[in-house]
Amino acid sequence: MIRSLVIQGFKRFAHQAFEFAPLTILAGLNGSGKTSLIHVLLIACEAARKPSETSVRLNGPSGLELGSAGDVQNWNADDEITCDIRHGSGLRATWRFAVPANAGESFYLEVMERPEDLPFAFSSRPRSFTYLCAERLGPRSVLGVSALPARALEIGAQGEYCAQIISEFGDRRIEDEDKLHPDHEPGTSPLLKYELERWLKDIVRPIEIDTEPHPGTLVTALRFRAPGGEWVRAPNMGFGVSYSLPIVLAGLVAAPGGLLLVENPEAHLHPAGQSRMGVFLAWLASRGVQVILETHSDHIVNGVRRAIGEYGYLEPTQAKVLFFDADPDDNPEVTALDFTSTGGISDWPRGFFDQYQIDVAALGRVRRRV
Repeated sequence: MIRSLVIQGFKRFAHQAFEFAPLTILAGLNGSGKTSLIHVLLIACEAARKPSETSVRLNGPSGLELGSAGDVQNWNADDEITCDIRHGSGLRATWRFAVPANAGESFYLEVMERPEDLPFAFSSRPRSFTYLCAERLGPRSVLGVSALPARALEIGAQGEYCAQIISEFGDRRIEDEDKLHPDHEPGTSPLLKYELERWLKDIVRPIEIDTEPHPGTLVTALRFRAPGGEWVRAPNMGFGVSYSLPIVLAGLVAAPGGLLLVENPEAHLHPAGQSRMGVFLAWLASRGVQVILETHSDHIVNGVRRAIGEYGYLEPTQAKVLFFDADPDDNPEVTALDFTSTGGISDWPRGFFDQYQIDVAALGRVRRRV
């Protein structure tokens, strides 16, 4: 598990340290550095998985579009970018990247140092590091097919290989029985597809899933139905299912000890579904998969709070919020917030999901003037 991260010289961060838990929530204002943290992890993972390469691309892997080395270089730092991770039982993994002299025209970083003791998530183990970006694929009648063998399949940064993974593994027993749904009834079939459907029922609506490979093509069809209803293509089921399915599937097939990195898990979900998505991600973190999620949804956070205080899925010490803000000079400020045993939060800084109270107070003042 990643326990801490120090970033130097990258985008908003001249030097910034972060502490992580099994579940870490990245929250805060737009443009405050949450995505910069995610990008550092993606670049380090790409460099770790291609040890023979002397450079790492800033555009392409995991859907990255970071531009040139000059675009990612912190304006107060020198020509070096460092990512230092503490993991496991005190192990340290350090990546050092050099910014090329022609930084504005170079769309890569030069790799100066790679760690010998890699965190498990950065190994070559399939599904040990899963990243789902904010721009996941919407409803599609068919999804793409990866050229990798089944054992090495990944979800894809946009969830583009979900149908193929369900087709390959859906009718098999879930590999890690620690990931059986909390309401799984003993004696019922522990197939991956059924566990996926159980969670989607909680988050979106009762639903059944079917896939159909098209031999000789690079696509797999995906369709849904309400129990006992007619099968319909994904575009007739809506965005909520298509956006949440990759997250749940990625969590259920993640390697034990792996990392799931998710942007905006609340996208296209009803507030009740957002809360249940928070519950799912907290539950997943208790099952041995480290979860780092970036969110602008108080419903996601409240779902995590319920998972801790109401359901007891996760110990309060196993979750943390990193709240990103800026000082008056626009320098980044990151505050770590802890959870209590009843699902409370240790501190509530200004700007941390307080807009509801601000708006209600403003409306109250309007009513008093009438």
